[in-house]
Amino acid sequence: MPKISSDFNGQTVITTFEMTPGTAHDLMDALRDAYEQFIRNQPGFIAAGLHMNDAQTRIANYSQWRDRKDFQAMLRTPEMRERNRRIAELCSRFEPVMYEIAEVF
Repeated sequence: MPKISSDFNGQTVITTFEMTPGTAHDLMDALRDAYEQFIRNQPGFIAAGLHMNDAQTRIANYSQWRDRKDFQAMLRTPEMRERNRRIAELCSRFEPVMYEIAEVF
């Protein structure tokens, strides 16, 4: 699991996914497989956590990368592009947003 620390100098990416309860577990399985089989082995990957809300209508993905170029390079690989097409079929919307840590409590 990622550690949130004020001295973290890498790139934080929070991706939210919107879906129906009927596809929530299929989407979680696809995301879990992407991390276990591909993403975790990419240069610059540090850690990630997947979170599902109680209504099974949203998944939040918190990930940490050495820098934004590493994250962007992973997204551009043929394998991840194919995986993202499958992920897009399972949800109505997903959006990765890059952040820098501003405060930690």
